[in-house]
Amino acid sequence: MTGSCARTEILLGQEGLAKLAETHVLVAGIGGVGGACAESLCRAGIGKITLIDFDLVSKTDLNRQVTALHSTIGKIKVDVLAERLKDINPDTIIVKSNDFIDRQKAENIAIDEDVDFVADCIDAIAYKTILIDCCNKSSKPIISSMGAGGRLDPTKVTISRMDKTENCALAREMRKQLRRIEASLNFSVVHSTESQIKALPHQKVSKTSTAPAGRPRAVNGAISYMPNIFGLMMAGHIIQSLLK
Repeated sequence: MTGSCARTEILLGQEGLAKLAETHVLVAGIGGVGGACAESLCRAGIGKITLIDFDLVSKTDLNRQVTALHSTIGKIKVDVLAERLKDINPDTIIVKSNDFIDRQKAENIAIDEDVDFVADCIDAIAYKTILIDCCNKSSKPIISSMGAGGRLDPTKVTISRMDKTENCALAREMRKQLRRIEASLNFSVVHSTESQIKALPHQKVSKTSTAPAGRPRAVNGAISYMPNIFGLMMAGHIIQSLLK
């Protein structure tokens, strides 16, 4: 064990550290939320982290994503984050996949006995729905991130069950999609109870952009700290769940 987890050991003890070192967490989507979640898991001493994302670092990521620097613009996100995490904690095994999660991949994740917990930080509703449904059907522990965009108040961020969220349009749409396929809503989500702030009239942009895989995704205003708070809270939930 390297010195990177010395302070964690004071809090959790050798037994707690050993437990985290034996676990494997998969982070699907490593943008603002997923990047912060993965980094916090790595710093806590999680033994194995799988990173899945198809995207490249862009200029618009600079205000909120841990992978985004002027020196990394245009680079593959999973490559950038994997290198960063290895530099933080060489003991953590990093598995990277420069890909997006379709139904077959979601099903494979859900039945993979080596994966102890899934962090869903995907943007696209259709693929979030698939991953959540597959994990729930296989009793794979999962926490999902709802909408961090258009919020400013950090005190309004909370973790609840999917059917207990407030003021979150993404959660409402997710519930609609999950109910349509008769999927369970009994899983944890991180979300904000703050009403979403609409874009200023002179700052409005297209409601959706097209991802490299041809998947529409929302484009919302975002502040530096909010996606990171979501990611850190997800990591905290995962770590506490694993230690139980």
